[in-house]
Amino acid sequence: MNADIVDLRAFYHTELGRLAAHSITMALTPIWQALPEERLAGLGYCLPYLDRFAGEAERTMALMPASQGAINWPPLGPSATVLVHEEELPLPDASIDRVLLVHALEFAEAPRETMRELWRVLAPGGRVVIVAPNRRGVWARLEHTPFGNGRPYSKGQIIELLRETNFTPAAFAEALFFPPSKSRAILKFRSSFERSGRTFWPAFAGVNIIEAQKRLYQGLPVAARAARKVLVPALAPQGVPTTRARHSG
Repeated sequence: MNADIVDLRAFYHTELGRLAAHSITMALTPIWQALPEERLAGLGYCLPYLDRFAGEAERTMALMPASQGAINWPPLGPSATVLVHEEELPLPDASIDRVLLVHALEFAEAPRETMRELWRVLAPGGRVVIVAPNRRGVWARLEHTPFGNGRPYSKGQIIELLRETNFTPAAFAEALFFPPSKSRAILKFRSSFERSGRTFWPAFAGVNIIEAQKRLYQGLPVAARAARKVLVPALAPQGVPTTRARHSG
């Protein structure tokens, strides 16, 4: 099941969504080294996290997959939202310093092509940070949050994907050790779950977080691009004959 922009935005406006965003942001912070004049792009639904890290960047853009939909961001000022196909980003080669993926990799139709496209747009030494549901975690098994949809990944699967697409894994973190419950009584103990989980059961985190660096000393394998769906505006009439076509027939 793919993600929908309306459902993603609604989730992050709930208490559970706000706590999930806080947990992931806290896990991202230690591995997020600020870069001077950084050009940052978020792929997927990264708005709760771009709000936190965009202030340190020279410029920031939100790349939202066409299959997911898009909303305007930031709410004030010029829009920095771009509706994209993950395998064909409208960016020049080596134009971005860091890419953050949230609610992206698990929904990608062709994950390897997506990662190769990110390799293309990243500058030499550029970094990609992946936040993906952990296939061992509870969050990936329950569908009432966005982390329970799409394809979850183990840490080993993400590392293999990164190495196949010319990235070198550099830093690791985990988040979402508390259960995805809507009960206020359970959510009160969120901090305790997070501290205990990082110490005693890191393999069962709700999400895996991996930072990797673009590798330059090895060529990418040449492969035929997989066919992908072509999306058209939902309200555009399709196949309606024109007046000229009717008279000529």
